[in-house]
Amino acid sequence: MSTPAPLPSTIAWIAASEDDTARLAQRLAAAMHADRALADVLLTLRGELGAGKTTFVRHLLRSLGVTGRIKSPTYALVEPYELPAAKDGACALPAWHADLYRFDDPREWEDAGLRELFATPGLKLVEWPEKAAALLPMPDLDLRFLHGDSDDERHIVPTARTPRGAALLTALA
Repeated sequence: MSTPAPLPSTIAWIAASEDDTARLAQRLAAAMHADRALADVLLTLRGELGAGKTTFVRHLLRSLGVTGRIKSPTYALVEPYELPAAKDGACALPAWHADLYRFDDPREWEDAGLRELFATPGLKLVEWPEKAAALLPMPDLDLRFLHGDSDDERHIVPTARTPRGAALLTALA
C-alpha cells in the first residue's frame, strides 16, 4: 500500500474588503473552470455570524456562472443551482448551498435527506458544518472565516482535507 502524498500546509488569506473576498472567490472559480473535476467538491465554511461565509458563496457561485438570485439557504436549508457547461464541452454540474445553522440535532441531516444529496456529483457548499457533526462527508476544503482588525477585514483560513482539496489550494497558490 502506498503512502498518500502530503496535503499542502494551511495558509491564510486576508480580505480587507468585500472586493478582496470577491477576488478570492473568482480565483477559486477560475481553478474550477480550468479543471472541471475541481468543481465536484465539498467545501465547508465555518465562522461566526457575519464572518462572510454567505458573501463568499455568492461571489463564488456568480464567478462560476450562476445567474439570477443567489440567496441564503438559512430558512430553506438548501438552495440548488446549476453551473453552466464547461467550454471544453463538459456537462453542466449541479451545485448546492446548504446552511445548517438551524439544525438542533445532527439527526436532522438524515431527516432532511441530505445523505443522498451529498452522495451525488456536484459542488456542495456547507455553512455551519459542525451542526451535522460526523454525518457530513469529509470536506475537500474547509474554509474558516474570522473577523479581522477592522469591520470589513476577514481572515480566511483554508485547510485541504483530501487530495482534491489540496489540488484546489495548489491551483490558488
